[in-house]
Amino acid sequence: MSAQRIALITGANKGIGYEAARQFIAKGLQVFIAARNRDLGTKAAAKLGKSAVFIELDVADEASIRRAAKEVTAQVDHLDALVNNAGIFEDGDNNALTVTADTVLKTFETNVLGALRVSQTFAPLLAKSQSACIINVSSGAGQLNDMESFAPAYSISKTALNAVTRQLAAALRDKNIAVNSVCPGWCRTDMGGQNAPRTAEQGADTIVWLATDASRNLTGKFFRDRKEIEW
Repeated sequence: MSAQRIALITGANKGIGYEAARQFIAKGLQVFIAARNRDLGTKAAAKLGKSAVFIELDVADEASIRRAAKEVTAQVDHLDALVNNAGIFEDGDNNALTVTADTVLKTFETNVLGALRVSQTFAPLLAKSQSACIINVSSGAGQLNDMESFAPAYSISKTALNAVTRQLAAALRDKNIAVNSVCPGWCRTDMGGQNAPRTAEQGADTIVWLATDASRNLTGKFFRDRKEIEW
């Protein structure tokens, strides 16, 4: 088995996913830059250097996920970290009374089922690591304890993603695979906009910490800024 630690990040061609990849590479990891857009993904990987490898992967397409897993498995014999970062935000100014079922379903397809399918498909590679983890990039918008009317499709999808985290953590505990959710905060990315108070570097920090330095005994939890937060 290769001694180099290996990570795969979905939606890694920009924003928090790209920044997490950059920080991983700075720590000596090889990183698969998974993205649905081949041109943007290839350019992102090239910018990150020889430790970054582009993989075409659309988390809303089961066939694409299977092809990506086959391609990754042909290149490496294990995976140490899977970061389910790909996500969409399509609510506009809707609330729970005005959001359409189509918007909710489309958001769930990517934000919830995408993360679940990718985790299921790459679990065999993760199981070959001596110490693996799955990190689901969630949001404080999905916290039930203080949820209000903001972005119903997105918020509900992140609540469901947190449930996926808990389910996977329980299912993978005996395989020594830690599974946690992360709230990166409101960051200056394409999704967060330029008025956001946090940088992508700040948003990616806890993701990288969980994958590289945190204890594998930490599993089934929700983190922001390296501290556990309420569901």
